[in-house]
Amino acid sequence: MRRAGIPAVLLAATLLLSACGSKDDGGMPVPVGDGGGDSQPTITLSGPPSADPTSAPTAKTSAPPVTVAPPPAEGQVIVVPGNFAALPAVQGLVKSYPLYFSALIARDSNIIKNNFPAYWYADTAPVVDDAKRNGWVMKPPGSVVVMGTANQPYDVVRVKLCLSQTTQFWDPKGKRWAVAAPKGVAQSIDMIRTGLGWLPYRKGPSGGSNCGKVHFPA
Repeated sequence: MRRAGIPAVLLAATLLLSACGSKDDGGMPVPVGDGGGDSQPTITLSGPPSADPTSAPTAKTSAPPVTVAPPPAEGQVIVVPGNFAALPAVQGLVKSYPLYFSALIARDSNIIKNNFPAYWYADTAPVVDDAKRNGWVMKPPGSVVVMGTANQPYDVVRVKLCLSQTTQFWDPKGKRWAVAAPKGVAQSIDMIRTGLGWLPYRKGPSGGSNCGKVHFPA
């Protein structure tokens, strides 16, 4: 069952980086710096204006406009696969985790709903919604280090992680940035193979990894 209290849920949910209300979930890692969550740049593309049916066509005399690509957005989370980079389940986590992390930053459970299996949405969305409802704000950067894997029944692969302490949550009641785990957080995510590749299925137990000596890149 999920905890009802938002601070406890969010600290358990971090980073994720841990954002799930499961009793086995680890606490949430914590950020540095000031300001709220980073926002991704938005590019609005507008179509050409409708031609005026009464106007006569005119000849082109100017050169076509030059399109300049926007600079890449700064990464919000770094996933380090280490010695496990060749495993398909880990490759799936490396690809999908940044998107999940962006949902935590944006406090938008629709990102999870539209891009992940229904079980993962049910496991993580309530914490994201509680954060938004109670005014909690996560800010990047953060990082995730893969510590190992373990095969589970029904072709599930459990990926063991250490989540960095560099992602903080703003506590609107205490008016401070909460530091949930100064040495990082141990967590695991069960991965399943879907038609879109390996994706998170549910949160696993939080124990099993010693994160105190892990060097987090962010």
